[in-house]
Amino acid sequence: MTSFTVEKKNVSIFPAAGPDRPVIYLNTFEEEGRQIYELAQAAGCPDFSLVAVSGLAWNHDLSPWETPSLTSAGEPFTGGGETYLSLLTDTILPRAEEMLPGPASWRGVAGYSLAGLFAVYSLYQTDRFTRGASISGSLWFPNIKEYIFSHKMKRRPDCLYFSLGDKEHKTRNPVMRAVRRNTEEIQAFYQAQGIGTVFQLNPGNHFQNAPERTVRGIQWMLER
Repeated sequence: MTSFTVEKKNVSIFPAAGPDRPVIYLNTFEEEGRQIYELAQAAGCPDFSLVAVSGLAWNHDLSPWETPSLTSAGEPFTGGGETYLSLLTDTILPRAEEMLPGPASWRGVAGYSLAGLFAVYSLYQTDRFTRGASISGSLWFPNIKEYIFSHKMKRRPDCLYFSLGDKEHKTRNPVMRAVRRNTEEIQAFYQAQGIGTVFQLNPGNHFQNAPERTVRGIQWMLER
């Protein structure tokens, strides 16, 4: 593993064993990149490189546009997704890939929760990624479904993975309650376009088994 820091973002690179392997870009809430990479190895994932980014201003860097907090005690979402994506693709990506054994065969983008929302959003802003995984993604985010249905991705992805915990939509919050319906409708929208996609339900709420769920999404992408 090698690492570097840029604009307060911590970037950890777990290189593949050889060249011409996929590379997955994973935005993380904490520094769980090593845990996820080791779990992926234990799960028998095909050889790949992982670039894990932490130190994110979560509600700013990963939100596509501004929207108020969902609770009186929470922080608002301040819409820095486009700016962070530029940092990711223009600065982090080329520097990280200099540390890999050779050129990547393809790039994927993955994330959990708000980072799962960002993974989908990023496909509408850049053509650098050809596969995506939204794991327990925050697809309840106001107007994201309408945005997806009315905009065109920068390139047609090879495949897209979606998952949720089966209790995530069982909440008193009226905005977050839409997460399962939105996710199912978004997945069906892509499937109708002939894009290889899947929606998987995991037992539990939003906070259960996040690393293991993340590995399932990565493994699914790698095995297509």
